[in-house]
Amino acid sequence: MDTIQVQFLGASGTVTGSKYLIKAFGKNILIDCGLFQGLKILRLENWKHLPVNAAEIDCVLLTHGHLDHVGYLPCLMKEGFSGKIHCTEPTRDIASIILKDSAKLQEEEADKANQYGYSKHKPAVPLYTLKDAELTLTHFVPEIRDAWHTLSDQIRYRFRYAGHIIGACFIELDLNGKIYVFSGDVGRVNDPLLHNPERPQKADVLFIESTYGDRMHPQDEPMDVFEKIIEDTLSQNGRIIIPSFAVERTQLLIFLLWKMRNAGKIPSIPIYIDSPMADRVMNVFLKYAEWHKLDAQTCEEMFKHIQVVKTMQESMAIVAKNQAGIIIAGSGMATGGRVLNYFAKYLGDPTATILLVGYQAEGTRGRSLLDGEKNIKFFGKIFEVRARIAYLPGLSAHADQQGLLDWVSEISNTPSKIFVVHGEKAASQALSDQLKQRYAWHSEIPELYATHYLA
Repeated sequence: MDTIQVQFLGASGTVTGSKYLIKAFGKNILIDCGLFQGLKILRLENWKHLPVNAAEIDCVLLTHGHLDHVGYLPCLMKEGFSGKIHCTEPTRDIASIILKDSAKLQEEEADKANQYGYSKHKPAVPLYTLKDAELTLTHFVPEIRDAWHTLSDQIRYRFRYAGHIIGACFIELDLNGKIYVFSGDVGRVNDPLLHNPERPQKADVLFIESTYGDRMHPQDEPMDVFEKIIEDTLSQNGRIIIPSFAVERTQLLIFLLWKMRNAGKIPSIPIYIDSPMADRVMNVFLKYAEWHKLDAQTCEEMFKHIQVVKTMQESMAIVAKNQAGIIIAGSGMATGGRVLNYFAKYLGDPTATILLVGYQAEGTRGRSLLDGEKNIKFFGKIFEVRARIAYLPGLSAHADQQGLLDWVSEISNTPSKIFVVHGEKAASQALSDQLKQRYAWHSEIPELYATHYLA
Protein backbone atom coordinates (compact mmCIF):
# COMPACT_ATOMS: atom_id res chain seq x y z
CA MET A 1 0.00 0.00 0.00
CA ASP A 2 1.31 3.44 -0.93
CA THR A 3 2.16 5.77 1.93
CA ILE A 4 0.93 9.36 1.82
CA GLN A 5 2.94 11.87 3.79
CA VAL A 6 2.98 15.60 4.39
CA GLN A 7 5.92 17.72 5.47
CA PHE A 8 5.18 21.11 6.99
CA LEU A 9 7.70 23.50 5.47
CA GLY A 10 6.03 26.70 6.70
CA ALA A 11 3.00 28.31 8.38
CA SER A 12 3.26 25.81 11.23
CA GLY A 13 3.23 27.42 14.65
CA THR A 14 3.39 30.73 12.82
CA VAL A 15 1.31 32.69 10.31
CA THR A 16 3.69 33.11 7.39
CA GLY A 17 5.72 30.99 4.99
CA SER A 18 2.94 28.64 3.84
CA LYS A 19 4.39 25.46 2.29
CA TYR A 20 3.03 21.91 2.61
CA LEU A 21 4.74 19.11 0.70
CA ILE A 22 2.52 16.14 -0.11
CA LYS A 23 4.17 12.90 -1.24
CA ALA A 24 1.69 10.45 -2.73
CA PHE A 25 1.56 7.84 -5.50
CA GLY A 26 4.93 8.78 -6.95
CA LYS A 27 4.26 12.53 -6.99
CA ASN A 28 5.65 15.34 -4.85
CA ILE A 29 3.15 18.20 -4.69
CA LEU A 30 3.86 21.50 -2.93
CA ILE A 31 0.81 23.41 -1.70
CA ASP A 32 1.78 27.11 -1.62
CA CYS A 33 5.33 28.41 -1.51
CA GLY A 34 5.42 31.51 0.69
CA LEU A 35 8.00 33.71 2.36
CA PHE A 36 8.42 33.86 6.09
CA GLN A 37 7.79 37.35 7.46
CA GLY A 38 7.99 38.99 10.86
CA LEU A 39 10.36 37.60 13.49
CA LYS A 40 14.02 37.61 12.46
CA ILE A 41 14.40 33.95 13.40
CA LEU A 42 11.70 33.16 10.83
CA ARG A 43 12.97 35.55 8.15
CA LEU A 44 16.36 33.85 8.34
CA GLU A 45 14.65 30.63 7.22
CA ASN A 46 14.10 32.28 3.83
CA TRP A 47 17.87 32.24 3.28
CA LYS A 48 18.19 28.51 3.92
CA HIS A 49 17.59 25.76 1.39
CA LEU A 50 14.46 23.75 2.06
CA PRO A 51 15.11 20.42 3.83
CA VAL A 52 13.84 18.64 0.70
CA ASN A 53 15.15 18.28 -2.83
CA ALA A 54 13.43 21.03 -4.82
CA ALA A 55 14.31 19.28 -8.08
CA GLU A 56 12.13 16.34 -7.05
CA ILE A 57 9.00 18.47 -6.53
CA ASP A 58 6.69 17.79 -9.49
CA CYS A 59 4.41 20.82 -9.22
CA VAL A 60 3.14 23.62 -7.00
CA LEU A 61 -0.55 24.37 -6.34
CA LEU A 62 -1.26 27.91 -5.11
CA THR A 63 -4.23 28.97 -2.99
CA HIS A 64 -3.69 32.70 -3.68
CA GLY A 65 -1.17 35.38 -4.52
CA HIS A 66 -0.11 36.91 -1.20
CA LEU A 67 3.64 37.05 -0.50
CA ASP A 68 3.43 34.59 2.40
CA HIS A 69 1.94 32.06 -0.05
CA VAL A 70 3.97 32.72 -3.23
CA GLY A 71 7.04 34.74 -2.23
CA TYR A 72 9.48 31.83 -1.95
CA LEU A 73 8.84 30.57 -5.51
CA PRO A 74 11.93 32.26 -7.05
CA CYS A 75 14.06 30.67 -4.33
CA LEU A 76 12.50 27.29 -5.09
CA MET A 77 13.47 27.76 -8.73
CA LYS A 78 17.05 28.59 -7.76
CA GLU A 79 17.13 25.40 -5.68
CA GLY A 80 16.30 23.32 -8.75
CA PHE A 81 12.51 23.23 -9.14
CA SER A 82 11.54 23.10 -12.81
CA GLY A 83 7.88 22.03 -12.73
CA LYS A 84 4.62 23.87 -13.29
CA ILE A 85 2.90 26.25 -10.87
CA HIS A 86 -0.89 25.83 -10.98
CA CYS A 87 -3.38 28.47 -9.80
CA THR A 88 -6.40 30.48 -10.89
CA GLU A 89 -6.06 33.19 -13.54
CA PRO A 90 -6.37 36.17 -11.18
CA THR A 91 -3.90 34.52 -8.77
CA ARG A 92 -1.43 34.28 -11.65
CA ASP A 93 -1.86 38.01 -12.31
CA ILE A 94 -1.66 38.97 -8.63
CA ALA A 95 1.40 36.76 -8.08
CA SER A 96 3.08 38.43 -11.06
CA ILE A 97 2.57 41.86 -9.49
CA ILE A 98 3.65 40.75 -6.01
CA LEU A 99 6.72 38.76 -7.03
CA LYS A 100 8.05 41.54 -9.24
CA ASP A 101 7.42 44.12 -6.53
CA SER A 102 9.05 41.89 -3.90
CA ALA A 103 12.13 41.44 -6.08
CA LYS A 104 12.43 45.19 -6.74
CA LEU A 105 12.08 46.01 -3.04
CA GLN A 106 14.75 43.47 -2.14
CA GLU A 107 17.09 44.89 -4.77
CA GLU A 108 16.44 48.43 -3.53
CA GLU A 109 16.94 47.42 0.10
CA ALA A 110 20.25 45.72 -0.72
CA ASP A 111 21.41 48.81 -2.65
CA LYS A 112 20.41 51.09 0.24
CA ALA A 113 22.12 48.85 2.80
CA ASN A 114 25.31 48.92 0.75
CA GLN A 115 25.08 52.69 0.24
CA TYR A 116 24.63 53.48 3.94
CA GLY A 117 26.56 50.52 5.34
CA TYR A 118 23.92 49.27 7.78
CA SER A 119 24.07 45.60 6.80
CA LYS A 120 26.53 43.19 8.39
CA HIS A 121 26.78 41.46 5.00
CA LYS A 122 29.45 42.88 2.69
CA PRO A 123 27.97 43.31 0.20
CA ALA A 124 24.29 42.94 0.99
CA VAL A 125 22.47 40.95 -1.69
CA PRO A 126 18.76 40.50 -2.43
CA LEU A 127 17.09 37.18 -1.68
CA TYR A 128 16.16 37.14 -5.36
CA THR A 129 16.17 39.55 -8.26
CA LEU A 130 13.61 40.81 -10.74
CA LYS A 131 15.16 38.48 -13.32
CA ASP A 132 14.58 35.53 -10.93
CA ALA A 133 10.94 36.56 -10.45
CA GLU A 134 10.32 36.91 -14.19
CA LEU A 135 11.78 33.45 -14.85
CA THR A 136 9.50 32.00 -12.16
CA LEU A 137 6.42 33.48 -13.82
CA THR A 138 7.09 31.52 -17.02
CA HIS A 139 6.22 28.35 -15.08
CA PHE A 140 2.70 29.49 -14.10
CA VAL A 141 -0.26 27.55 -15.52
CA PRO A 142 -3.66 29.25 -14.97
CA GLU A 143 -6.54 26.86 -14.31
CA ILE A 144 -10.33 27.06 -14.44
CA ARG A 145 -12.02 27.31 -11.04
CA ASP A 146 -14.28 24.44 -9.84
CA ALA A 147 -13.17 22.00 -12.56
CA TRP A 148 -11.17 18.90 -11.64
CA HIS A 149 -7.65 18.83 -13.08
CA THR A 150 -5.69 15.60 -13.38
CA LEU A 151 -2.07 15.05 -12.32
CA SER A 152 -2.08 11.25 -12.65
CA ASP A 153 -4.49 8.30 -12.64
CA GLN A 154 -4.71 8.58 -8.84
CA ILE A 155 -4.36 12.34 -8.29
CA ARG A 156 -6.59 15.24 -9.25
CA TYR A 157 -7.32 18.67 -7.74
CA ARG A 158 -9.64 21.63 -8.03
CA PHE A 159 -9.78 25.25 -6.86
CA ARG A 160 -12.87 26.57 -5.06
CA TYR A 161 -13.73 30.18 -4.20
CA ALA A 162 -12.44 31.31 -0.79
CA GLY A 163 -12.93 35.09 -0.74
CA HIS A 164 -10.00 36.76 1.10
CA ILE A 165 -8.45 38.39 -2.01
CA ILE A 166 -9.25 38.26 -5.69
CA GLY A 167 -8.36 34.86 -7.12
CA ALA A 168 -8.08 33.13 -3.73
CA CYS A 169 -9.32 29.55 -3.45
CA PHE A 170 -9.17 26.60 -1.16
CA ILE A 171 -7.80 23.45 -2.76
CA GLU A 172 -9.40 20.03 -2.83
CA LEU A 173 -6.77 17.40 -3.60
CA ASP A 174 -8.19 13.98 -4.46
CA LEU A 175 -5.65 11.26 -3.67
CA ASN A 176 -7.09 7.98 -4.92
CA GLY A 177 -10.57 8.89 -3.68
CA LYS A 178 -9.55 10.56 -0.39
CA ILE A 179 -10.15 14.32 -0.28
CA TYR A 180 -7.45 16.53 1.24
CA VAL A 181 -8.69 20.09 1.80
CA PHE A 182 -6.25 23.00 2.11
CA SER A 183 -8.07 26.11 3.29
CA GLY A 184 -5.50 28.66 2.18
CA ASP A 185 -6.77 31.89 3.75
CA VAL A 186 -10.53 31.93 4.26
CA GLY A 187 -12.31 35.22 3.61
CA ARG A 188 -15.16 36.82 5.51
CA VAL A 189 -18.85 36.65 4.78
CA ASN A 190 -20.52 39.92 3.74
CA ASP A 191 -17.22 41.42 2.59
CA PRO A 192 -17.87 44.75 0.81
CA LEU A 193 -15.80 43.72 -2.23
CA LEU A 194 -15.76 39.93 -2.42
CA HIS A 195 -18.38 37.19 -2.56
CA ASN A 196 -18.85 34.84 0.39
CA PRO A 197 -16.40 31.94 0.53
CA GLU A 198 -17.66 28.56 -0.61
CA ARG A 199 -17.52 25.69 1.88
CA PRO A 200 -16.13 22.17 1.56
CA GLN A 201 -18.61 19.29 1.77
CA LYS A 202 -16.10 16.53 2.40
CA ALA A 203 -12.63 16.40 3.94
CA ASP A 204 -10.82 13.18 4.79
CA VAL A 205 -7.82 15.28 5.80
CA LEU A 206 -8.22 18.99 6.58
CA PHE A 207 -5.57 21.72 6.72
CA ILE A 208 -7.23 24.82 8.21
CA GLU A 209 -5.77 28.27 8.72
CA SER A 210 -6.06 29.93 12.15
CA THR A 211 -4.88 33.52 11.66
CA TYR A 212 -7.81 34.79 13.75
CA GLY A 213 -8.51 31.48 15.46
CA ASP A 214 -8.54 33.06 18.92
CA ARG A 215 -10.70 36.14 18.33
CA MET A 216 -13.84 37.60 16.87
CA HIS A 217 -13.95 40.65 14.64
CA PRO A 218 -15.50 43.71 16.32
CA GLN A 219 -19.17 44.40 15.71
CA ASP A 220 -18.58 48.15 15.32
CA GLU A 221 -19.18 49.45 11.82
CA PRO A 222 -15.62 50.06 10.48
CA MET A 223 -16.73 53.12 8.50
CA ASP A 224 -17.86 54.84 11.72
CA VAL A 225 -14.53 54.13 13.41
CA PHE A 226 -12.61 55.16 10.30
CA GLU A 227 -14.57 58.41 10.07
CA LYS A 228 -13.82 59.27 13.72
CA ILE A 229 -10.08 58.66 13.24
CA ILE A 230 -10.06 60.95 10.19
CA GLU A 231 -12.06 63.63 12.03
CA ASP A 232 -9.75 63.58 15.09
CA THR A 233 -6.58 63.79 12.98
CA LEU A 234 -7.85 66.55 10.72
CA SER A 235 -8.86 68.60 13.76
CA GLN A 236 -5.12 68.88 14.45
CA ASN A 237 -4.33 69.50 10.77
CA GLY A 238 -2.47 66.21 10.80
CA ARG A 239 -1.74 63.49 8.28
CA ILE A 240 -3.08 59.94 8.32
CA ILE A 241 -0.52 57.37 7.17
CA ILE A 242 -1.98 53.93 6.41
CA PRO A 243 0.39 51.01 5.82
CA SER A 244 -1.70 48.81 3.57
CA PHE A 245 -1.55 45.58 1.61
CA ALA A 246 -1.78 46.37 -2.09
CA VAL A 247 -4.15 43.48 -2.78
CA GLU A 248 -7.76 43.83 -1.57
CA ARG A 249 -7.04 46.03 1.48
CA THR A 250 -6.08 49.11 -0.49
CA GLN A 251 -9.07 48.65 -2.82
CA LEU A 252 -11.33 48.30 0.23
CA LEU A 253 -9.93 51.50 1.77
CA ILE A 254 -10.51 53.38 -1.49
CA PHE A 255 -14.07 52.03 -1.61
CA LEU A 256 -14.81 53.12 1.98
CA LEU A 257 -13.28 56.56 1.47
CA TRP A 258 -15.35 56.98 -1.70
CA LYS A 259 -18.53 56.06 0.16
CA MET A 260 -17.73 58.42 3.05
CA ARG A 261 -16.93 61.29 0.72
CA ASN A 262 -20.14 60.73 -1.29
CA ALA A 263 -22.14 60.74 1.95
CA GLY A 264 -20.49 63.99 3.06
CA LYS A 265 -18.96 62.32 6.11
CA ILE A 266 -15.40 63.42 5.37
CA PRO A 267 -14.16 66.65 3.77
CA SER A 268 -12.55 66.89 0.35
CA ILE A 269 -8.96 66.29 1.42
CA PRO A 270 -6.02 64.96 -0.64
CA ILE A 271 -5.92 61.16 -0.72
CA TYR A 272 -2.78 59.54 -2.09
CA ILE A 273 -2.18 55.92 -3.04
CA ASP A 274 1.59 55.65 -2.91
CA SER A 275 1.70 52.14 -4.30
CA PRO A 276 2.07 51.55 -8.02
CA MET A 277 1.37 47.91 -7.23
CA ALA A 278 -2.09 48.78 -5.86
CA ASP A 279 -2.87 50.61 -9.11
CA ARG A 280 -1.96 47.46 -11.08
CA VAL A 281 -4.10 45.34 -8.77
CA MET A 282 -7.11 47.51 -9.62
CA ASN A 283 -6.61 46.48 -13.25
CA VAL A 284 -6.92 42.85 -12.12
CA PHE A 285 -10.28 43.73 -10.51
CA LEU A 286 -11.42 45.25 -13.81
CA LYS A 287 -10.24 42.19 -15.75
CA TYR A 288 -11.98 39.58 -13.55
CA ALA A 289 -15.40 41.04 -12.73
CA GLU A 290 -16.91 37.66 -11.84
CA TRP A 291 -14.55 37.31 -8.86
CA HIS A 292 -15.88 40.35 -6.94
CA LYS A 293 -18.88 42.63 -6.39
CA LEU A 294 -17.67 45.88 -7.96
CA ASP A 295 -18.89 46.96 -11.37
CA ALA A 296 -16.71 48.91 -13.83
CA GLN A 297 -18.50 52.21 -13.16
CA THR A 298 -17.93 51.93 -9.40
CA CYS A 299 -14.25 51.14 -9.97
CA GLU A 300 -13.93 54.23 -12.16
CA GLU A 301 -15.81 56.48 -9.69
CA MET A 302 -13.72 55.28 -6.74
CA PHE A 303 -10.51 56.58 -8.29
CA LYS A 304 -11.78 60.01 -9.39
CA HIS A 305 -10.61 61.73 -6.21
CA ILE A 306 -7.55 59.56 -5.61
CA GLN A 307 -4.03 60.60 -6.59
CA VAL A 308 -1.94 57.58 -7.53
CA VAL A 309 1.76 58.16 -6.89
CA LYS A 310 3.87 56.44 -9.54
CA THR A 311 7.49 57.53 -9.14
CA MET A 312 9.81 57.76 -6.17
CA GLN A 313 10.33 61.45 -6.97
CA GLU A 314 6.57 62.06 -6.62
CA SER A 315 6.59 60.07 -3.41
CA MET A 316 9.37 62.09 -1.82
CA ALA A 317 7.67 65.35 -2.87
CA ILE A 318 4.52 64.27 -0.99
CA VAL A 319 6.60 63.29 2.04
CA ALA A 320 8.01 66.80 2.09
CA LYS A 321 4.60 68.53 1.96
CA ASN A 322 3.10 69.69 5.23
CA GLN A 323 -0.61 69.41 4.56
CA ALA A 324 -3.48 67.45 6.00
CA GLY A 325 -4.54 64.38 4.08
CA ILE A 326 -4.52 60.60 3.84
CA ILE A 327 -1.66 58.54 2.45
CA ILE A 328 -2.04 54.81 1.78
CA ALA A 329 1.27 53.09 1.09
CA GLY A 330 2.84 49.64 1.18
CA SER A 331 3.75 47.53 2.89
CA GLY A 332 0.83 46.45 5.08
CA MET A 333 2.93 45.39 8.08
CA ALA A 334 5.51 48.17 7.51
CA THR A 335 8.20 45.58 6.81
CA GLY A 336 9.43 47.66 3.86
CA GLY A 337 8.16 49.73 0.96
CA ARG A 338 7.42 53.42 0.56
CA VAL A 339 5.46 53.71 3.80
CA LEU A 340 8.80 53.82 5.62
CA ASN A 341 9.61 57.14 3.93
CA TYR A 342 6.48 58.58 5.58
CA PHE A 343 7.34 56.91 8.87
CA ALA A 344 10.74 58.61 8.81
CA LYS A 345 9.03 62.01 8.78
CA TYR A 346 5.77 61.43 10.66
CA LEU A 347 6.44 58.85 13.39
CA GLY A 348 7.77 61.70 15.52
CA ASP A 349 4.85 64.05 14.74
CA PRO A 350 2.18 64.05 17.49
CA THR A 351 -0.41 65.50 15.07
CA ALA A 352 -0.05 62.53 12.71
CA THR A 353 -1.91 59.21 12.90
CA ILE A 354 -0.47 55.87 11.84
CA LEU A 355 -3.53 53.75 11.09
CA LEU A 356 -3.02 49.96 11.02
CA VAL A 357 -5.73 48.19 9.06
CA GLY A 358 -4.86 44.50 8.97
CA TYR A 359 -3.16 41.60 10.65
CA GLN A 360 0.29 42.48 11.99
CA ALA A 361 2.52 39.41 12.34
CA GLU A 362 4.95 38.91 15.20
CA GLY A 363 8.27 40.67 14.59
CA THR A 364 6.95 43.25 12.10
CA ARG A 365 7.15 47.00 12.61
CA GLY A 366 3.36 47.14 12.44
CA ARG A 367 3.11 44.69 15.34
CA SER A 368 5.66 46.71 17.34
CA LEU A 369 3.59 49.86 16.86
CA LEU A 370 0.42 47.98 17.80
CA ASP A 371 2.14 46.72 20.95
CA GLY A 372 3.07 50.26 21.99
CA GLU A 373 6.79 50.33 21.19
CA LYS A 374 8.18 53.85 21.50
CA ASN A 375 11.20 53.39 19.27
CA ILE A 376 11.19 51.77 15.83
CA LYS A 377 14.28 50.89 13.79
CA PHE A 378 14.59 51.12 10.01
CA PHE A 379 17.02 52.61 7.49
CA GLY A 380 19.70 51.75 10.04
CA LYS A 381 18.33 54.34 12.52
CA ILE A 382 16.08 54.49 15.58
CA PHE A 383 12.94 56.62 15.22
CA GLU A 384 10.95 57.81 18.23
CA VAL A 385 7.20 57.19 18.06
CA ARG A 386 5.18 60.27 19.00
CA ALA A 387 2.41 59.92 16.41
CA ARG A 388 -0.96 58.49 17.40
CA ILE A 389 -1.17 54.77 16.64
CA ALA A 390 -4.68 53.64 15.72
CA TYR A 391 -6.02 50.23 14.71
CA LEU A 392 -8.98 49.37 12.50
CA PRO A 393 -9.41 45.59 12.87
CA GLY A 394 -12.82 45.51 11.21
CA LEU A 395 -11.19 45.52 7.77
CA SER A 396 -9.47 42.17 8.04
CA ALA A 397 -9.73 39.93 4.97
CA HIS A 398 -9.56 36.82 7.17
CA ALA A 399 -12.48 34.96 8.69
CA ASP A 400 -12.50 35.17 12.49
CA GLN A 401 -12.92 32.19 14.82
CA GLN A 402 -16.67 31.97 14.21
CA GLY A 403 -16.18 32.36 10.49
CA LEU A 404 -13.70 29.48 10.41
CA LEU A 405 -16.00 27.26 12.43
CA ASP A 406 -18.86 28.10 10.07
CA TRP A 407 -16.65 27.43 7.05
CA VAL A 408 -16.24 23.75 8.01
CA SER A 409 -19.89 23.33 9.04
CA GLU A 410 -20.96 21.62 5.80
CA ILE A 411 -18.33 18.87 5.95
CA SER A 412 -20.51 15.77 6.15
CA ASN A 413 -17.90 13.32 7.43
CA THR A 414 -15.47 13.41 10.34
CA PRO A 415 -11.97 14.07 8.98
CA SER A 416 -9.45 11.40 9.96
CA LYS A 417 -6.81 14.10 10.39
CA ILE A 418 -7.08 17.84 10.99
CA PHE A 419 -4.03 20.10 10.98
CA VAL A 420 -4.45 23.62 12.36
CA VAL A 421 -1.92 25.82 10.55
CA HIS A 422 -1.18 29.43 9.55
CA GLY A 423 -1.58 30.96 13.01
CA GLU A 424 0.40 32.03 16.01
CA LYS A 425 0.38 29.27 18.60
CA ALA A 426 -2.30 30.76 20.84
CA ALA A 427 -4.61 31.32 17.87
CA SER A 428 -4.07 27.79 16.55
CA GLN A 429 -4.69 26.27 19.97
CA ALA A 430 -7.88 28.27 20.46
CA LEU A 431 -9.27 27.12 17.13
CA SER A 432 -8.24 23.53 17.86
CA ASP A 433 -10.14 23.70 21.16
CA GLN A 434 -13.24 25.09 19.44
CA LEU A 435 -13.20 22.39 16.75
CA LYS A 436 -13.25 19.80 19.51
CA GLN A 437 -15.96 21.59 21.48
CA ARG A 438 -18.31 22.23 18.55
CA TYR A 439 -17.74 19.17 16.34
CA ALA A 440 -15.92 16.70 18.62
CA TRP A 441 -13.08 16.81 16.08
CA HIS A 442 -9.54 16.17 17.26
CA SER A 443 -6.86 18.24 15.57
CA GLU A 444 -3.09 18.71 15.64
CA ILE A 445 -0.89 21.79 15.50
CA PRO A 446 2.14 20.60 13.53
CA GLU A 447 5.70 21.68 14.23
CA LEU A 448 7.72 23.41 11.53
CA TYR A 449 9.48 20.89 9.26
CA ALA A 450 7.69 17.91 10.87
CA THR A 451 6.63 15.01 8.66
CA HIS A 452 3.33 13.20 9.22
CA TYR A 453 2.35 9.88 7.63
CA LEU A 454 -1.29 9.87 6.62
CA ALA A 455 -1.89 6.46 5.04
